[in-house]
Amino acid sequence: MQKKHPRKICAGCQQWFTPDPKAAFHQRYCSKIREYAKRRELGIVKEYSDEGKSGLNIQGRDSLAQMISDVQDGKAHFSSILVYDVSRWGRFQDADESAYYEYICRRAGVSVHYCAEQFENDGSPMSSVMKTMKRTMAGEYSRELSTKVFQGACRLIQLGSKQGGTAGFGLRRMLIDQNGERKAMLKMGEQKSIQTDRVVLVRGPEEEIKIVRWIFQTFIGEGKIESEIATILNAQGVKTDFGREWNRATVHQILTNEKYIGNNVYHRTSCKLKKKHVVNPPDKWIRADGAFEGVVEPELFLRAREIILARSQKLTDEEMLERLRTLLKMHGRISGILIDEAEGLPSSTAFSHRFGTLVNAYRLIGYDPGIDYSFIEENRRLRKRHPEIVAEVVQKISDLGASAVWNAETELLEVNGEMRVSIVLCRHTQTGAGSSRWLIRLDASARPDITIAVRMDFTNENIQDYYILPALDMTWENLRVAEANGIHLDTYRFDTLDAFFGMAERVKLEELT
Repeated sequence: MQKKHPRKICAGCQQWFTPDPKAAFHQRYCSKIREYAKRRELGIVKEYSDEGKSGLNIQGRDSLAQMISDVQDGKAHFSSILVYDVSRWGRFQDADESAYYEYICRRAGVSVHYCAEQFENDGSPMSSVMKTMKRTMAGEYSRELSTKVFQGACRLIQLGSKQGGTAGFGLRRMLIDQNGERKAMLKMGEQKSIQTDRVVLVRGPEEEIKIVRWIFQTFIGEGKIESEIATILNAQGVKTDFGREWNRATVHQILTNEKYIGNNVYHRTSCKLKKKHVVNPPDKWIRADGAFEGVVEPELFLRAREIILARSQKLTDEEMLERLRTLLKMHGRISGILIDEAEGLPSSTAFSHRFGTLVNAYRLIGYDPGIDYSFIEENRRLRKRHPEIVAEVVQKISDLGASAVWNAETELLEVNGEMRVSIVLCRHTQTGAGSSRWLIRLDASARPDITIAVRMDFTNENIQDYYILPALDMTWENLRVAEANGIHLDTYRFDTLDAFFGMAERVKLEELT
C-alpha cells in the first residue's frame, strides 16, 4: 500500500498541497519568487501557474497563454512579471520564440524579472547575451533529454522490453525485475512503479493463443478474408482484448504484426519534442527479432504476409489509386487504419510496397494528410548521395597519393590505416520562425577520429559547407547547429574539404644529412 502523506500548506502562497516531488518544486519556486518580491517591495496581485506542463511550446500551457493574452489586451493590472528563472519561462526549441513572448510583455510596458538568475534583466548587452545563452541551454537540455530517453528506449527494445502500448490479443505484459525474474502479470492500464523493473511480452491464455492460430490457419488454409473471420468470431461471442467485437482491421492487425512471431519492433511512428506526429520508414524502425516466444510460427506469418501483398499484385497501379480515391470520397480523409478497414481494398502495407511509401500513394491522388512527410523523401535522397560523396572523397585522397578504404561494417572511412573518419549528411530544416537548423549526429559507438558533417543547403539538393569535427573536442552525441554558432564551433567550419585532404596527403620528407 502506498503511504498517504498529510496535506500541508505552502508558507508562500498559502495553498494546500500533498508532499511529493512536484510539491517540493512548488515550494522552492514560490518561496524564491516571494522573497524577490519582498526585497523589491513588489506586491503579488495575480498568479499564473502551468505546473507539470511541458515547456517545449505554448500549446498546452494555458496559464502562460492567458497571461500573454491579458498583457496584449490591456487586461493586465500589473507592471511586472516574476519568473523563477529563464528555463521556467519555457524550454522553447527556438530561442527566438522565448524572446518574442518577453518582447510582447515589454512592448506593453510590463517588465519580466527572473528571480533566481544571477543577472539583472535590465536590457543591457550583458543581460541580452546571458538570456540568449540561457534560452539556448534550456532548449538544448530538452533536446539532449529527448535523445537520451529515445536511446534508452531503443536499448531496452533490443534487450526485449516493451515500450508502451497494450500487449494485444493472445499476449500479455509481464513485469520483471532487474535480474530478469518474473514478478507479476500487468492488467490493462497498469504500469510499472519501480524504475529498475521492466515490461516484456509473454504468451497469453491458451484459449486466446488457439484463436490467434485459428485466424492464421483460416486465412491461409481456407482463404477467408479478414471480414469473414471477424464475422465468425463475433458469432461465437469472442471479444477482442478491449472487450469489443471484431472487425476487418482488428483481424488484419493480428495477421500483420510481427509481435506474434516474437519480434520486438519500435519507432514505427514518432512525435518528438511536441512536433508533428510522423510515420517513420522501415529503415528507421528499431528491431529485436526473436525477443520473446512467439504465438505462431514464422513460416505461417510470412505466408499470410505474402497473401496480403499478393492482393495488390492483381491490380494495376491506376486501379489501386482509383480505389483509394473512392475511399477518400467516402470518408473525406484517408489513414492507414481506414485503408485496412475498407473491404475490397489492398492493405496499407500493400500500398507502401507498390508505391514506395503510403505518402507517395496519397500524393498521386492529390491528397494532403496535413502532416509533413517531406523529410522521408529528403532522407531517401540524402542516403543516395552519401555513397557518392564517400566515393568522391576516396578518389581525391587516392589522387594525393594516400590510401582510403570504406569499411562497410563500421561505416567509417579508414585513411592511411591511421585515421578513422565518419561522413554524415545533415538535412536542412526550418524552425517555426523560419530560422535554419541542422542536426549533426556524432556516432560515439563507432569511435571515429574525425567526423565530417556535410551541411546541405535549404533545398537539400546541394552542399552548403562542411564541419570537420575532431573527436577529442566533441563531447556531445548530437549537435543542433544554426547558420552561425560562435567561434567555439564555427572554427571547424569550411567551405571545402581542402583542409581535410591536407591532413590525409602523404608528404615526402627530405633525407637528413
